[in-house]
Amino acid sequence: MSMPGDPGGGGPEIPREYGATSDGTSPREHVPAAPDLVADSIISRPLMERMAVAEGRQLGVVIELRTSHPGGVRGAYEQVNALVREVAGTETRQVGSYLAVALTADEIRDLVDRDMAKGRSRADASTPGAPRWSIHRLWPNFEVTPLTHRSVITTKCAAAHRTFEASGEGIVWAVLDSGIAPHAHFDLHRNLEELPGIRHRSFVPGKTHAEALLDEHGHGTHVAGILAGESISKAAPLIAAAWYQDERNAMTGQLDVRRLEVESFRGMAPRCRLLSCKVLRDDGTGDVTAVLAALQYINDLNAGGRELKVHGVNLSVGYPFDPSWFGAGLSPVCREVDLLVRSGVVVVVAAGNTGYGFAQDTGSRAVRLGLDMTINDPGNSDLAITVGSTSNSPHVSGVSYFSSKGPTGDGRPKPDLVAPGERIVSAGSGALLRRATDTVKDAMFVEDSGTSMAAPHVSGVIAGFLSVHREFIGRPREVKETLMRSAIDLGRDRSFQGAGLVDAMRAIQLV
Repeated sequence: MSMPGDPGGGGPEIPREYGATSDGTSPREHVPAAPDLVADSIISRPLMERMAVAEGRQLGVVIELRTSHPGGVRGAYEQVNALVREVAGTETRQVGSYLAVALTADEIRDLVDRDMAKGRSRADASTPGAPRWSIHRLWPNFEVTPLTHRSVITTKCAAAHRTFEASGEGIVWAVLDSGIAPHAHFDLHRNLEELPGIRHRSFVPGKTHAEALLDEHGHGTHVAGILAGESISKAAPLIAAAWYQDERNAMTGQLDVRRLEVESFRGMAPRCRLLSCKVLRDDGTGDVTAVLAALQYINDLNAGGRELKVHGVNLSVGYPFDPSWFGAGLSPVCREVDLLVRSGVVVVVAAGNTGYGFAQDTGSRAVRLGLDMTINDPGNSDLAITVGSTSNSPHVSGVSYFSSKGPTGDGRPKPDLVAPGERIVSAGSGALLRRATDTVKDAMFVEDSGTSMAAPHVSGVIAGFLSVHREFIGRPREVKETLMRSAIDLGRDRSFQGAGLVDAMRAIQLV
């Protein structure tokens, strides 16, 4: 993944509102004109940026409905849907209090003008901000992608299994990703077997619900295999494929594949049941509306928190967030994550892999450097457990260079925890496995890296924790506090490591 100003962009770009930058000779420095940066707008900043270069093309738009509309969400939906038909002759797709639609820049402006006209006629003079009627704010339908960069090091889950039987028995975890393939890794403990009232679902347009158990991309299966499942082979070794570089291809970035033989692979919570919520297409891309729909589905399964059937969610997908767009943690997906946590569900999110970039030194040479405030959405969610990645020797090498760093754009400390995220071997499927089997023909497991791999380590630790301390089910904020208090301090900066390395044994023993 890249973010604005990341590799290929030559460093962060100065917004034009900041005015001219110093050439080193001027004694004065220019400061941003604050009203330009914080003025209220129904059209969000990232959507404005896309509209400026759209040149007549349709843009994916998420319409955030005004929940204080006199007719409620239903009334706002009917009003906006009618306006969309007027300006574009098309229908919207509703996801809770959001609508998804494709519009041109001119159609977006027309839609907002019509809605604001109604807002002006009913505006309360004491209410600040832009006049609103049915629309609260318009956002891009952000493209979400896997947060993968490239085993289990030590989360002490093996010790927790032996000592406390922290296997995840009786816990259900949703994986919002590219689907989960029916890999042999999930057979022993029937991790993918549906429970009463819980069905695997696809939220990708054009895909059937049955395709939630297909994974052409391979990311979701790999993530799920870290979280749960177990593979043991006494007759013959299990075969995995790992990537490496030698001196011949280090300069080109080309990877070679090597064969690994092991006796067993075990997920963090081997007996945890998995719910596949497919939100990514076969090429590994998706829309944020699919994520919103999946979060709403889990809320519905749990009857808004009154009957918890799904105890946790793993989100190893997201998109880079620019703090200049809007308040960090207040985007639609972050708000929906917070609502789900308030209903009693633990939500674990990958921090992102945009924690480094390039700049020019005084000799005009490109220099790679770490970047603060690079937590991806929905990792900016206040109540989510946001997870960064450690190297494969965390006590020596610390946090992975690519792992997104805090704080959030509004100054909150993130990430919350770190976990193993480099060179993690897990269940292989789809394109990820095919890439490996070109060389290692009989491989069933494959290596991958990124904060995508770190997040399910934490999800699995929590599933195991809840299977031992069931009194914490439905108390996600206390679960988060316990894991952060019991984490191992790696001696790194808070914006890199959060509270530290997740530790299953210490978490269980703390309460």
